[in-house]
Formats: sequence, C-alpha cells, structure tokens
Amino acid sequence: MRFSQAFKARPLRWTPVFLLICGVWFASGESIAAEPEISAVPLRAKFTELGKQLSDNQFQRALYLDSTESSHDLKGEIYAVLDYPFAAVNVALNNPAHWCDVLILHLNVEYCHASSNKAGTVLTVNLGRKYDQPLADAYRAEFNYRGIITTPDYFAVELNAGNGPLSTHDYRIWIEATPLESGRTFLHFTYAYAFGLSGRLAMQGYLMTIGRDKVGFTVTGKLPDGQPAYIQGVRGVVERNTMRYYLAIDAYLAALTAPSEDQLEKRIQHCYNATDRYARQLHEVERNDYLEMKRKEYQRQQVNQ
Repeated sequence: MRFSQAFKARPLRWTPVFLLICGVWFASGESIAAEPEISAVPLRAKFTELGKQLSDNQFQRALYLDSTESSHDLKGEIYAVLDYPFAAVNVALNNPAHWCDVLILHLNVEYCHASSNKAGTVLTVNLGRKYDQPLADAYRAEFNYRGIITTPDYFAVELNAGNGPLSTHDYRIWIEATPLESGRTFLHFTYAYAFGLSGRLAMQGYLMTIGRDKVGFTVTGKLPDGQPAYIQGVRGVVERNTMRYYLAIDAYLAALTAPSEDQLEKRIQHCYNATDRYARQLHEVERNDYLEMKRKEYQRQQVNQ
C-alpha cells in the first residue's frame, strides 16, 4: 500500500482524518490461512448458529455485527442476509471492475480507479474528509484485489495492503457469500488492521477529542433514562465503519435492477437513507450535501487521475 507524499509532509494535520480512514477502510492482518475452511460449509454453519441474532436485533434487518480488540489490532465483522440472489451478488462483488462504484459511496472515499499489473488488480483510492476537496489534499492508497475462490455455491474476495501511515500495517478486507433459500444470500464481511505505537497514540488522541462522544452498536448496558448504552472507544470506531462499508455494498446491490442511467442516483439515495437509519452512530452530513458531493466525485473518477 502506498500513500501520497501529502501525508509525509503533514502528519499532524492529517492525524484525525487518518484515524477515520483507518476505521473506514483499512482491513487487516489475518492471512488467508487464518480462515479455518474457505468454502460454503462453515459459512452455512454460521448462518444456522446466528439464527436468533439475525431475526431479533436492533438493526431492523437480518444482520449481526461484532468487533474485537487486541493489543495490536482491531477487527470488525458483519454477517447479513441479503435480499438479492446469489448469482447477482457474485457478479457484483466478485469482480474488481465493480468495486470502485461500491467504494465511492462511502463518505470519505473521493476517488477510485482499478488497474492491472503483473500481480493482478490494484484499486487506487483517494480518501479524505467528509466534504468535497481536491484529490491532492486527500490520501492516496493502493489496495490489492484477489479473487480467492468461486464455486457454484460460494465465493470469497480479499483486498489487502501491507503498510500504512503511523505504524499501521496488515490491512485486510474479506468478503464471502453463499446462497440461501428464497433467492437470498448470506454475506460475511470482515475488516481489520494492525497498528504500532504511533497509531495507538493517534487513536487515543482522537478518542479524547473529536471522537469522544461517538458510539458503536454493541449495547453495553442502559443509561439512567432507560435508553441503551453503546460501546465507545476503538471498538466503537470499528463498528461504525464496518456498518458504513456494509451499507455501501447493500446500496450498490439495491440499484442493480434499475436502468443503467439511473443506477448512480439510486445508489447514493439508498446509501444515505440506510445510513441515516442509524443516525446516533453514523450521521455526519446533511442529505443534499452528501448527494451533491457523490455526484461530483463519481463524475471525477470516470477519468484516470
């Protein structure tokens, strides 16, 4: 993974943005070998295991979210039932050419371009603040895309990168899916990243300042008024951004049945509406600001920058 020289020249200025970006996109450190079995069998077993959580939860959809924290890395996971047939999900997500249209839906992704080299497909992504800005002022990162396996009832895809700013490393995004009955699909999405001392200190600074009042989705108890108390800290960061990523994927899939000329508008409308359902955790910008920004960014990324 390579970042633009802008970060090297202005590390302090970019620290808060870096922390948000890490939570949003960087995924880590577990190698493919960490997966006990890459096939539909364990994924279907997980669907059975999570039956109660998928049918009765705070999300008002068939979704289970979890996060873990260790002394050197963070991980977020979502298991979800998608109301789209496996064939459509496979075509959409098991193809690097489609991923830039997914990624650009995220609030902090300002540009994405897929290219090929001898090693495979690379996604060049500019990540920045939650408003329109020149690409020169945003981080430029490169993610290696790998199609791991495709069978009639299963596929797995990985995006990874080795190193990042502030001692972060071993980024990993993992997506796998298998068909269910009634034309639905069971999706598992994972991301995590590892960090060193600089990254830990930067995260602590963020959580003591602009991230102090932000929360995730795990319920840790009740507030005095009876409302749920949600997890905070680094796991809150991971959970918020795991959900953002999932909602971008879902919005992309939701628009596939629309005429091609209408798909962009349907994607960005769907993504904002879904995100705002979880306003306590995810509300950052107003609707019109998001829609206008994403229309401009989509047009910009039609030309290799």
